[in-house]
Amino acid sequence: MSTGKTATKGRGKKIVLISIASVLVLLLVAVGLVWWNIQTKLNEIEQIENAFPDDSKRPAPFDGEDAPLNILLLGSDSRADSSESLLTDLGSRADTIIVAHISGDRESIQLMSIMRDSWVEIPGHGEMKINAALSLGGVPLMVETVESLIDQRIDHVAMIDFNGFKGVTDALGGVTVHNQYAFSSGGHDFPVGPITLSGDQALVFVRERYSFEDGDYQRVANQQLFLKAAMSQLISRDTLTNPGKLNELLGAVTPYVATDSSLNGQAMFNLGTSMTSVRTRDVNNFTLPTDGTGMIGDESVVYVNWDELETLREKFATDDLTNYHPPAKPEG
Repeated sequence: MSTGKTATKGRGKKIVLISIASVLVLLLVAVGLVWWNIQTKLNEIEQIENAFPDDSKRPAPFDGEDAPLNILLLGSDSRADSSESLLTDLGSRADTIIVAHISGDRESIQLMSIMRDSWVEIPGHGEMKINAALSLGGVPLMVETVESLIDQRIDHVAMIDFNGFKGVTDALGGVTVHNQYAFSSGGHDFPVGPITLSGDQALVFVRERYSFEDGDYQRVANQQLFLKAAMSQLISRDTLTNPGKLNELLGAVTPYVATDSSLNGQAMFNLGTSMTSVRTRDVNNFTLPTDGTGMIGDESVVYVNWDELETLREKFATDDLTNYHPPAKPEG
């Protein structure tokens, strides 16, 4: 009798183990399919062909181990037709310029905004607003112009339509920011303090400038505020450990992004996995230092603070931007 009972118990254990193994296999297959879908979506992002200038016109690559990455982010105003290429009519829609510096140890991110009216030297065209580089020579000339400013190479480029802000915000279930100045625009009110933005509200929040005395300065500050808050939610454990949510986020944003050909799905995946320790406190926002605004001819421009720019270049060269917090404009 005891032998029969023992055999029955043995078969029962085997059935349980087989059942558990089957569930685990199905779970792994399901997760694998989701991650495969994520990779597929990443690879569907539009490619920017010939995104970089001739190598002879570029700064030397970073000298040393654990090289940081500099990614140029170009924000464009929304397209009337979402089926149209993001790269169509760049000059009339380019609006936001940010250099995302990812430290060599992959433990921090610095987001440097460049005022779109900054008066700079555009290679081959003389002094103009930096925004003109896109209309004069497309993405390669914008890359060359930014590289000449920071004296470091841009490793990757991403073009982002503002409608992507809306999609990401809604996919996250709203983004909470601590608003600095009360204003109303586009039928929405934005009181001082913590506010949770819907997708439509986020579009208005990152675009508005006429409600502020310092116009584009506060607009850039609001964009930085939103980006940091959205990034905080994006890199939270609840998001990173939820393949389904990641899939939803990618589905919302991929139609509104174009990247250089080397920033493909695999490269993005590898970069993301190398930065799993980054938290909100590790993300720093600042603006390329300026000397205020003025008029050149009939154009309102932003003057670059060339003295402080030398410090900025040194910080880029030594990968020492983590605690760099220069004022965006002269105080007082």
